[in-house]
Amino acid sequence: MSALLLAATLAYCSLPGFVSAAPVKQIRRVLILNVYGHLSSPGVAAMDEAIVAGLQESHDQIELYSEDMEATLFPDESTQAKFRQWYVEKYRDRKPDEIITVGPDPLKFLVEQHESAFPGTPIVFCGSTQEMLGQLKLDSHFTGVWGVADPESTLKAALRLKPDTKHVVVVGGVGSYDRYLQGIVKESFRKYASTLDVTYLTDLDMSSLLERLRHLPGDTIVYHTSIMQDSAGAYFIDATQSVPLVAEAANAPVFVVDDVDLGRGTVGGNLLSFAAQGQVAAAMAVRILNGESVQSIPVVKSANVNLFDARALRRWGLNEKDLPPDRVVQNRQPTLWETHKWLIIDGILLIVLETLLILAMVWQRRRRRKAEAELAIVYDRLRLAVEAGKPVGWEWDVKSRRNKWFGDLQSLLGITSEAYEERIRDSYRRIHPDDRKRVWKAIATARRERKPCGMDVRLVGSDGSIRWFTGRGRFHYSPEGDAERMIGMVVDITERKAAEEELINLSRRLIDAQEEERKRIARDIHDDYNQRLAVMAIDLEDLAEHIASSPDGAGKRLHELWNRVSELGDDLHSLSHNLHSSTLESLGLVIGVKAFCQEFSDQQGIQVDFAHENVPRGIPGASALCLFRVVQEALRNVRRHSGANRAEVRLEGFGDKVWLSVTDRGQGYVVGKRTSRDGIGIRSMEERLRALGGQLDIHSQPSKGTRVEAWLPFSVDVKEPAKKHYVEM
Repeated sequence: MSALLLAATLAYCSLPGFVSAAPVKQIRRVLILNVYGHLSSPGVAAMDEAIVAGLQESHDQIELYSEDMEATLFPDESTQAKFRQWYVEKYRDRKPDEIITVGPDPLKFLVEQHESAFPGTPIVFCGSTQEMLGQLKLDSHFTGVWGVADPESTLKAALRLKPDTKHVVVVGGVGSYDRYLQGIVKESFRKYASTLDVTYLTDLDMSSLLERLRHLPGDTIVYHTSIMQDSAGAYFIDATQSVPLVAEAANAPVFVVDDVDLGRGTVGGNLLSFAAQGQVAAAMAVRILNGESVQSIPVVKSANVNLFDARALRRWGLNEKDLPPDRVVQNRQPTLWETHKWLIIDGILLIVLETLLILAMVWQRRRRRKAEAELAIVYDRLRLAVEAGKPVGWEWDVKSRRNKWFGDLQSLLGITSEAYEERIRDSYRRIHPDDRKRVWKAIATARRERKPCGMDVRLVGSDGSIRWFTGRGRFHYSPEGDAERMIGMVVDITERKAAEEELINLSRRLIDAQEEERKRIARDIHDDYNQRLAVMAIDLEDLAEHIASSPDGAGKRLHELWNRVSELGDDLHSLSHNLHSSTLESLGLVIGVKAFCQEFSDQQGIQVDFAHENVPRGIPGASALCLFRVVQEALRNVRRHSGANRAEVRLEGFGDKVWLSVTDRGQGYVVGKRTSRDGIGIRSMEERLRALGGQLDIHSQPSKGTRVEAWLPFSVDVKEPAKKHYVEM
């Protein structure tokens, strides 16, 4: 029977097409030891995916094992020690042929316990920087790839994108990995301390952090490290939870450390690539499985990638041309051609066909179109004349670059005829030099957006006189869409402007008179009331010396002194609200406002937080006093009406303007609806600011508090701006 079976087998094997069985592969055990699980870290998931894919290149059959140390969710040393001991026991009788560590904690574990736990087993590492290993040293059983966190290169790229940056805000958490990255960033940014204001928001709970990020100055960038745990003990998945929260809340562009944080509202930077590290580690692991020694495979550093997100660049108005030359930009929106290529081609063919069909009709319509255009011009002239009253009109022929004036030219421009034609550059010279740039910009905008153009402008007459006009005009276009001419009318409003200027001057004089009166009262207090206090002090000292020898007369003298004190108190009380701020006059706006906020807080029991930024020194006295009075009145309104126990005062310089805000979170009110707030205080603030060319805005809603904002221009030699400070009282 055996002979028959053997014969049959040999006969079968000799048949044509017989294929011999493939050799059986050797089974090799590979253990991947992760610092976090895939659900906790997209970065670990990216490295593991690359490792598994790379191990397919091995000649052997891979028996793959995976363990997660979960160093974020179970950070205490006792729990981690139990995990480590469990891994040692678990694989005691199933020794891995190779271990791949992903992250710093597994690498530290094996450096410390390699010989006792897995003697002789080769180790390949990834997902860690060399700094994270600290003082520990690798022996000959280790090789792998170091990640290189390069915050400085990211900062340099950010400064190329935003060269006006003055503030860098570094955000991070309190977890062990969070702290690792923060240490690297602090060391890297140390050299920029003299040129940039670097702030570390790394010890806050998530809600407090997000609130801070919503109110950053305009010249700020944010550098996000990692938030796997906040100061309140809450755990987060950094890439999918923390990063989107930070990017959404921040009112400044956010740059990051690694590639899995991109595409979530962040701009990017010089990024660690987790996938690239996993690929390098897998290639090393395959080489070892194929027979190479660990010692022959040197440790390498993973190359970072200048990686950026096109959507975030567009959101913050950052120019891709300012990026490093080797940048990679993701998530670009496809061009119209890429998206609708064949639709465009079909449309062009259809247009060509239709064009050929209608060419025969074009010459007939052209005459009619021209007549309709001329009729429309006449209609616009008549309508604009009716709207403007007694006007002077113009008609600018764009092609010939000539301008026609018509109307009452003699009384308004000093031109003797009722119609006058000149080159457009001569008309341009009739505009007051200070208004030319504004007028030309408005005309260019109206031409581009095909909208009417209206403004107030000064024109210079033939005799050199200057008069104010209000005008309105619009462009007319050819059938092809080209601007052919602009027609407009202007009306003389010189008398109205003079009346407005007189009103402003009157307001300014009234305020100046009020301030002079305040100074006079202050001098009276010094020269009168102080002297009276000194005399009373002498009388009290004399009374103290003779009260024992003359007790009968002491009561009468005490009563007299009491009356004098009461009289002095009444006089001081009636004058106290008119005092002039000597602190403001001698030390400037910032110190004066800060002192008043402190005094107000102490006297009224309302906490006032004062902050200032970029406020130049040497603001003119009138401008400083105006803003000081606005702060006084706004805080008094907080005390009288808001019911709030806290207010915020902020001063900030923007070029040749100062911005002031006073905010409370009290009961608020409906702006525009008459309330107890609509008293002389708000009117006083408005008049003070308007007299100096400023503006007051009030934002409020019931139960949502009130914000008073003031803008005031000033003229002062540019000096070094004051450093940013936050003061809580």
